[in-house]
Amino acid sequence: MTGSGNDFVFFDGRASTLEDGETLPTATIRALCARGTGVGADGLVVLVPPSQPGRADVRIRYYNADGSVATLCGNATLCTVSLAAELGVVGDGNDSVRIEVGDRVVNGRLADGVPEFELGDVERIDPSAPVDLATGERRIGYAVAGVPHFVVLVDDIETVDVAKRGRSLRHHPSAGPPGANVNFVARAGDRLSIRTYERGVEGETLACGSGSVASAALLAAWGVSTSGVPTRLWTRSGAPLDIRLARGGGARPTVSATLRGEGRLVFRGELA
Repeated sequence: MTGSGNDFVFFDGRASTLEDGETLPTATIRALCARGTGVGADGLVVLVPPSQPGRADVRIRYYNADGSVATLCGNATLCTVSLAAELGVVGDGNDSVRIEVGDRVVNGRLADGVPEFELGDVERIDPSAPVDLATGERRIGYAVAGVPHFVVLVDDIETVDVAKRGRSLRHHPSAGPPGANVNFVARAGDRLSIRTYERGVEGETLACGSGSVASAALLAAWGVSTSGVPTRLWTRSGAPLDIRLARGGGARPTVSATLRGEGRLVFRGELA
């Protein structure tokens, strides 16, 4: 399946005997995700039953291409919404599904045939990260949208050395030992574009759902995007991802997000 060019190998493991805490062999995941010698993908997803009966309609286990486990992948979740409809895994309405992702349950649906899901609160938004700016960079922020992200506002999206600059920021000490994904965003006229260096893939991917959410949250905090208006980010594949942000009140103001974009079944196959 593909989500704006962010592609995944999916397995329907709802009837498997994979126990909680048991993971797929790293070598197997790497072999399947290897381009040229395997199927080729940015990650691997297994649909399994929810951790508790009634907690969700389905649960996903997500593995990066290097075999590491990730708590959330936005585009893989969008793909899951589409696949759930394809497999007949639905909730109260025939176009909605509750998906257990990591330690959270998100509500997904097909809206006019396009998948979207409610991510919930963006856990952390720091408009100014303790990182020195490089040439062509205006601001760097940090946000946790299921997984951690640096977001770099740049002058020109086309001239960014995503591999070199992304790799250096991905391991920046301020993100802690796990590191972070790195998203570069730029405005050209009324169009916002994004490119991503993704940990676990250790290279540029054509799109990043959670990174788009983190970027939208920081663009709003910086005043680059219009508050209350959905943010559309154009990914490297040329497909858009749309993010709606909603602010909550209370003693600790929150920002919740809904992500909408492609989740397309490319082909079905049988492994030899």
